[in-house]
Amino acid sequence: MALEIRPIPTLKGQEALAFALAAERATKVRGKQDFSEQIRKADLILKEAGFI
Repeated sequence: MALEIRPIPTLKGQEALAFALAAERATKVRGKQDFSEQIRKADLILKEAGFI
């Protein structure tokens, strides 16, 4: 039994502009997250396991 192939929805007009602006803002903020706590925990786990 064949499945129906549906077209990919495309944003147009204001929705497309809003999406592009939100994506641009998200890319700028993306590099500003602090992962130091997660890195510290990972280092501790690796030391306990004998990998470091």
